[in-house]
Amino acid sequence: PTAPPRLQNDSWGKQYSHALFKAMSHMLCIGYGQQAPEGMTDVWLTMLSMIVGATCYAMFIGHATALIQSLDSSRRQYQEKYKQVEQYMSFHKLPGDTRQRIHEYYEHRYQGKMFDEENILGELSEPLKEEIINFNCRNLVANMPLFANADPNFVTAMLTKLRFEVFQPGDFIIREGTVGKKMYFIQHGVVSILTKGNKETKLSDGSYFGEICLLTRGRRTASVRADTYCRLYSLSVDNFNEVLEEYPMMRRAFETVAMDRLDRIGED
Repeated sequence: PTAPPRLQNDSWGKQYSHALFKAMSHMLCIGYGQQAPEGMTDVWLTMLSMIVGATCYAMFIGHATALIQSLDSSRRQYQEKYKQVEQYMSFHKLPGDTRQRIHEYYEHRYQGKMFDEENILGELSEPLKEEIINFNCRNLVANMPLFANADPNFVTAMLTKLRFEVFQPGDFIIREGTVGKKMYFIQHGVVSILTKGNKETKLSDGSYFGEICLLTRGRRTASVRADTYCRLYSLSVDNFNEVLEEYPMMRRAFETVAMDRLDRIGED
């Protein structure tokens, strides 16, 4: 279109700058800008410009939203999950102290981020999966004398079957007299082994417990209580026996410790 009279004698730079400003005012402000269109050509060009501007604006907002969400998707998943937990607690009208303990559990267990770890590891090759598990459990292996001198193949076989668990202070991880289906390795935290004589034995990082029941196939001989926040790895009885069938020498190592603990419990 012909430039406005006041711009007809100006340089082409000023004329194109004015044209660009007018086009942007149509597209970004989603309006007809400073000057109403004159004639049918201006009307249709302005409407086309507004439609293109609205489309570009919507695409920009959509891409920007997707980018922001993808920057920390694990935290967003955690927040969405915890909103469901809050609604669940509200629906069942749980008491305040229980809600607080659940909140603290989620904070310590997930630390503000949530991943589908089983799905991620399941998609990897076995060498990569074993490498990641060995790296994640490196502190546990370094602190545990049982693993320090063991066959690396045994350590890897054991680690791939462990399941991460978190317990809060005062939680009874094991109750005396129940059927044992798991043993536990302590990555970080302090637990107390409580016997009938009310004698407490403390275990901390690098220790394990609960193996007696798996070896004897009996009931728990003592209770175990978490004294601090405990980050543990559990091993089910089926996985325990499956690994030890391949490594009978390690079964004897577990049995030696179990017999010593049974003797001490008997003395109490």
